[in-house]
Amino acid sequence: MEAIGIFTDLKSAASAVDGLIRAGFLESQITSLTSVPYPAGALVRAEPRGWFRWVSLAGAVTGALAGFALAAGTAWLYPVRTGAKPIIALFPTGIVTFEVTMLFALIGTMVGMFLEMRLPALSPRLYDPGIGDGLIGISLTMCGPGEVVVCGAGREGIEHCIGSMSHLPLAEQKLRVAEVMREAGALRTVME
Repeated sequence: MEAIGIFTDLKSAASAVDGLIRAGFLESQITSLTSVPYPAGALVRAEPRGWFRWVSLAGAVTGALAGFALAAGTAWLYPVRTGAKPIIALFPTGIVTFEVTMLFALIGTMVGMFLEMRLPALSPRLYDPGIGDGLIGISLTMCGPGEVVVCGAGREGIEHCIGSMSHLPLAEQKLRVAEVMREAGALRTVME
């Protein structure tokens, strides 16, 4: 279950985030949607997902290994004996390794970008066209009683994963979310 509140300015959107946290939702349930590049933590101060850097790094490391294997392996399989010079030359092998490393790093960066943006969308997501016109959307993911939620490492109880509002029925959570969004100054609230 998801709800989006649409706001015109940063102050009212931040007020909605604070109100949702005071109501018992966690910051990990709240996401900001905007076409304006606000600094990190301006609305939601939750830790960002860390996939982007790791996928890029994995691509670069894979590329370095593949580039070295390509250059050194080709020289080793098809040796050209030129006097006392080594079969696997340092500079040509380094150039090929660098180029393949950059190629794989770019591919890894693009894959990481799509993972970070959750594209392609595997399930329909709630969205309001006003977000593309400069409005700010505050999205909240609600979990009903009895829903299975996977908690991260180091979490002691389920309330640390889905907040203290999780024991309420979804209808009651919807009413509280709509009330908090309206009090903060939302233009409209869209619920799934």
